[in-house]
Amino acid sequence: MRSTMMLLMPAVLAAATPAMAQTAPTILPDGALLDVSAEGRTARVPDVATIRAGVVTQGQTAAAALSENATRMARVLAALKQAGVAARDIRTASVALNPQYRYTEGQPPAVTGYQASNSVSIRFRDVAKSGAILDALVAQGANQIDGPTLSLDKPDAALDEARTDAVKIARSRAELYAKAAGMSVVRIVTISENGTNDGSNPQPPVFAMARAMKASDSTPIAAGETQVSVTVTVRFLLK
Repeated sequence: MRSTMMLLMPAVLAAATPAMAQTAPTILPDGALLDVSAEGRTARVPDVATIRAGVVTQGQTAAAALSENATRMARVLAALKQAGVAARDIRTASVALNPQYRYTEGQPPAVTGYQASNSVSIRFRDVAKSGAILDALVAQGANQIDGPTLSLDKPDAALDEARTDAVKIARSRAELYAKAAGMSVVRIVTISENGTNDGSNPQPPVFAMARAMKASDSTPIAAGETQVSVTVTVRFLLK
């Protein structure tokens, strides 16, 4: 939790905001304005994991690479459907086809084949089951896996809790500064929200290229906790 402060006397405030000269002047009572920026935080257990899974195939021709890729990707999508993943939680992330080259000194690059790739972004609403589903995808031909990004499905309540915490911290800091200056907090003048983190910051990948696992292994996904934070700036009137 961090906070910063700025103390402005009325005369200083008027000098620091020349744009206000274009509008009717604001008459301030005797006292001072104190700006405090504070960050409020709360923690939640993520309930959504977003993982990218796909198929990479090679072929002597573009058609062969695409055909093999389409066959294997169809099995991957069928496995997701069989596992109960809703269609709204499956989104195509990328489709690519690239020639593969052989480089020889003094000669132009020669095409040796083609690589096709197709990947989908999958939202798992039961984080505990996501590892087992990924294992099933690998069994059906997926050979590229990245993620997860852990997040909250409905972060609003957690964000409101962080907002409340931020205002409390700002108030406490304002009272501390006012006391040190021989003044007291009269009221809040304005509150502005400067930024939020809804708990969906990307997490470091915990696995990749799952095809290297033993058949008896199961991919573990640990949800842990995610931080939800809100930063506010609160202006107080001191006397």
